[in-house]
Amino acid sequence: QLQLVESGGGLVQPGGSLRLSCAASGFTLNSNEIAWFRQAPGKAREGVSCISSSGSTNYADSVKGRFTISRDSAGNTVYLQMSSLKPEDTAVYYCARLVQQCITNRISGLIYGKWGRGTQVTISS
Repeated sequence: QLQLVESGGGLVQPGGSLRLSCAASGFTLNSNEIAWFRQAPGKAREGVSCISSSGSTNYADSVKGRFTISRDSAGNTVYLQMSSLKPEDTAVYYCARLVQQCITNRISGLIYGKWGRGTQVTISS
């Protein structure tokens, strides 16, 4: 069964850091286009960052310079390192396999499979 599971969320003060993990089962991530999305209360889900099968990356303007997407060499986990966190980063974060290539920072929400449960990130003092 192909599955992605998000973890690593939590409560952090503004200016802090978190690292989210996206673990795959049933396939290897490094042959896929993988993205992180987030959805804040009352808002639409938005693409945050993506990494292509070749390793190129893209970031939404709102997180550029603060977030870094990467994957481990085994191709089993994709990470989202988040720094200089702001209250507006508060959201449920999801990872997913993209149908389209990760070639721009306008990340389409067209994904393979279903959305997972996500991991809650709360930025608050």
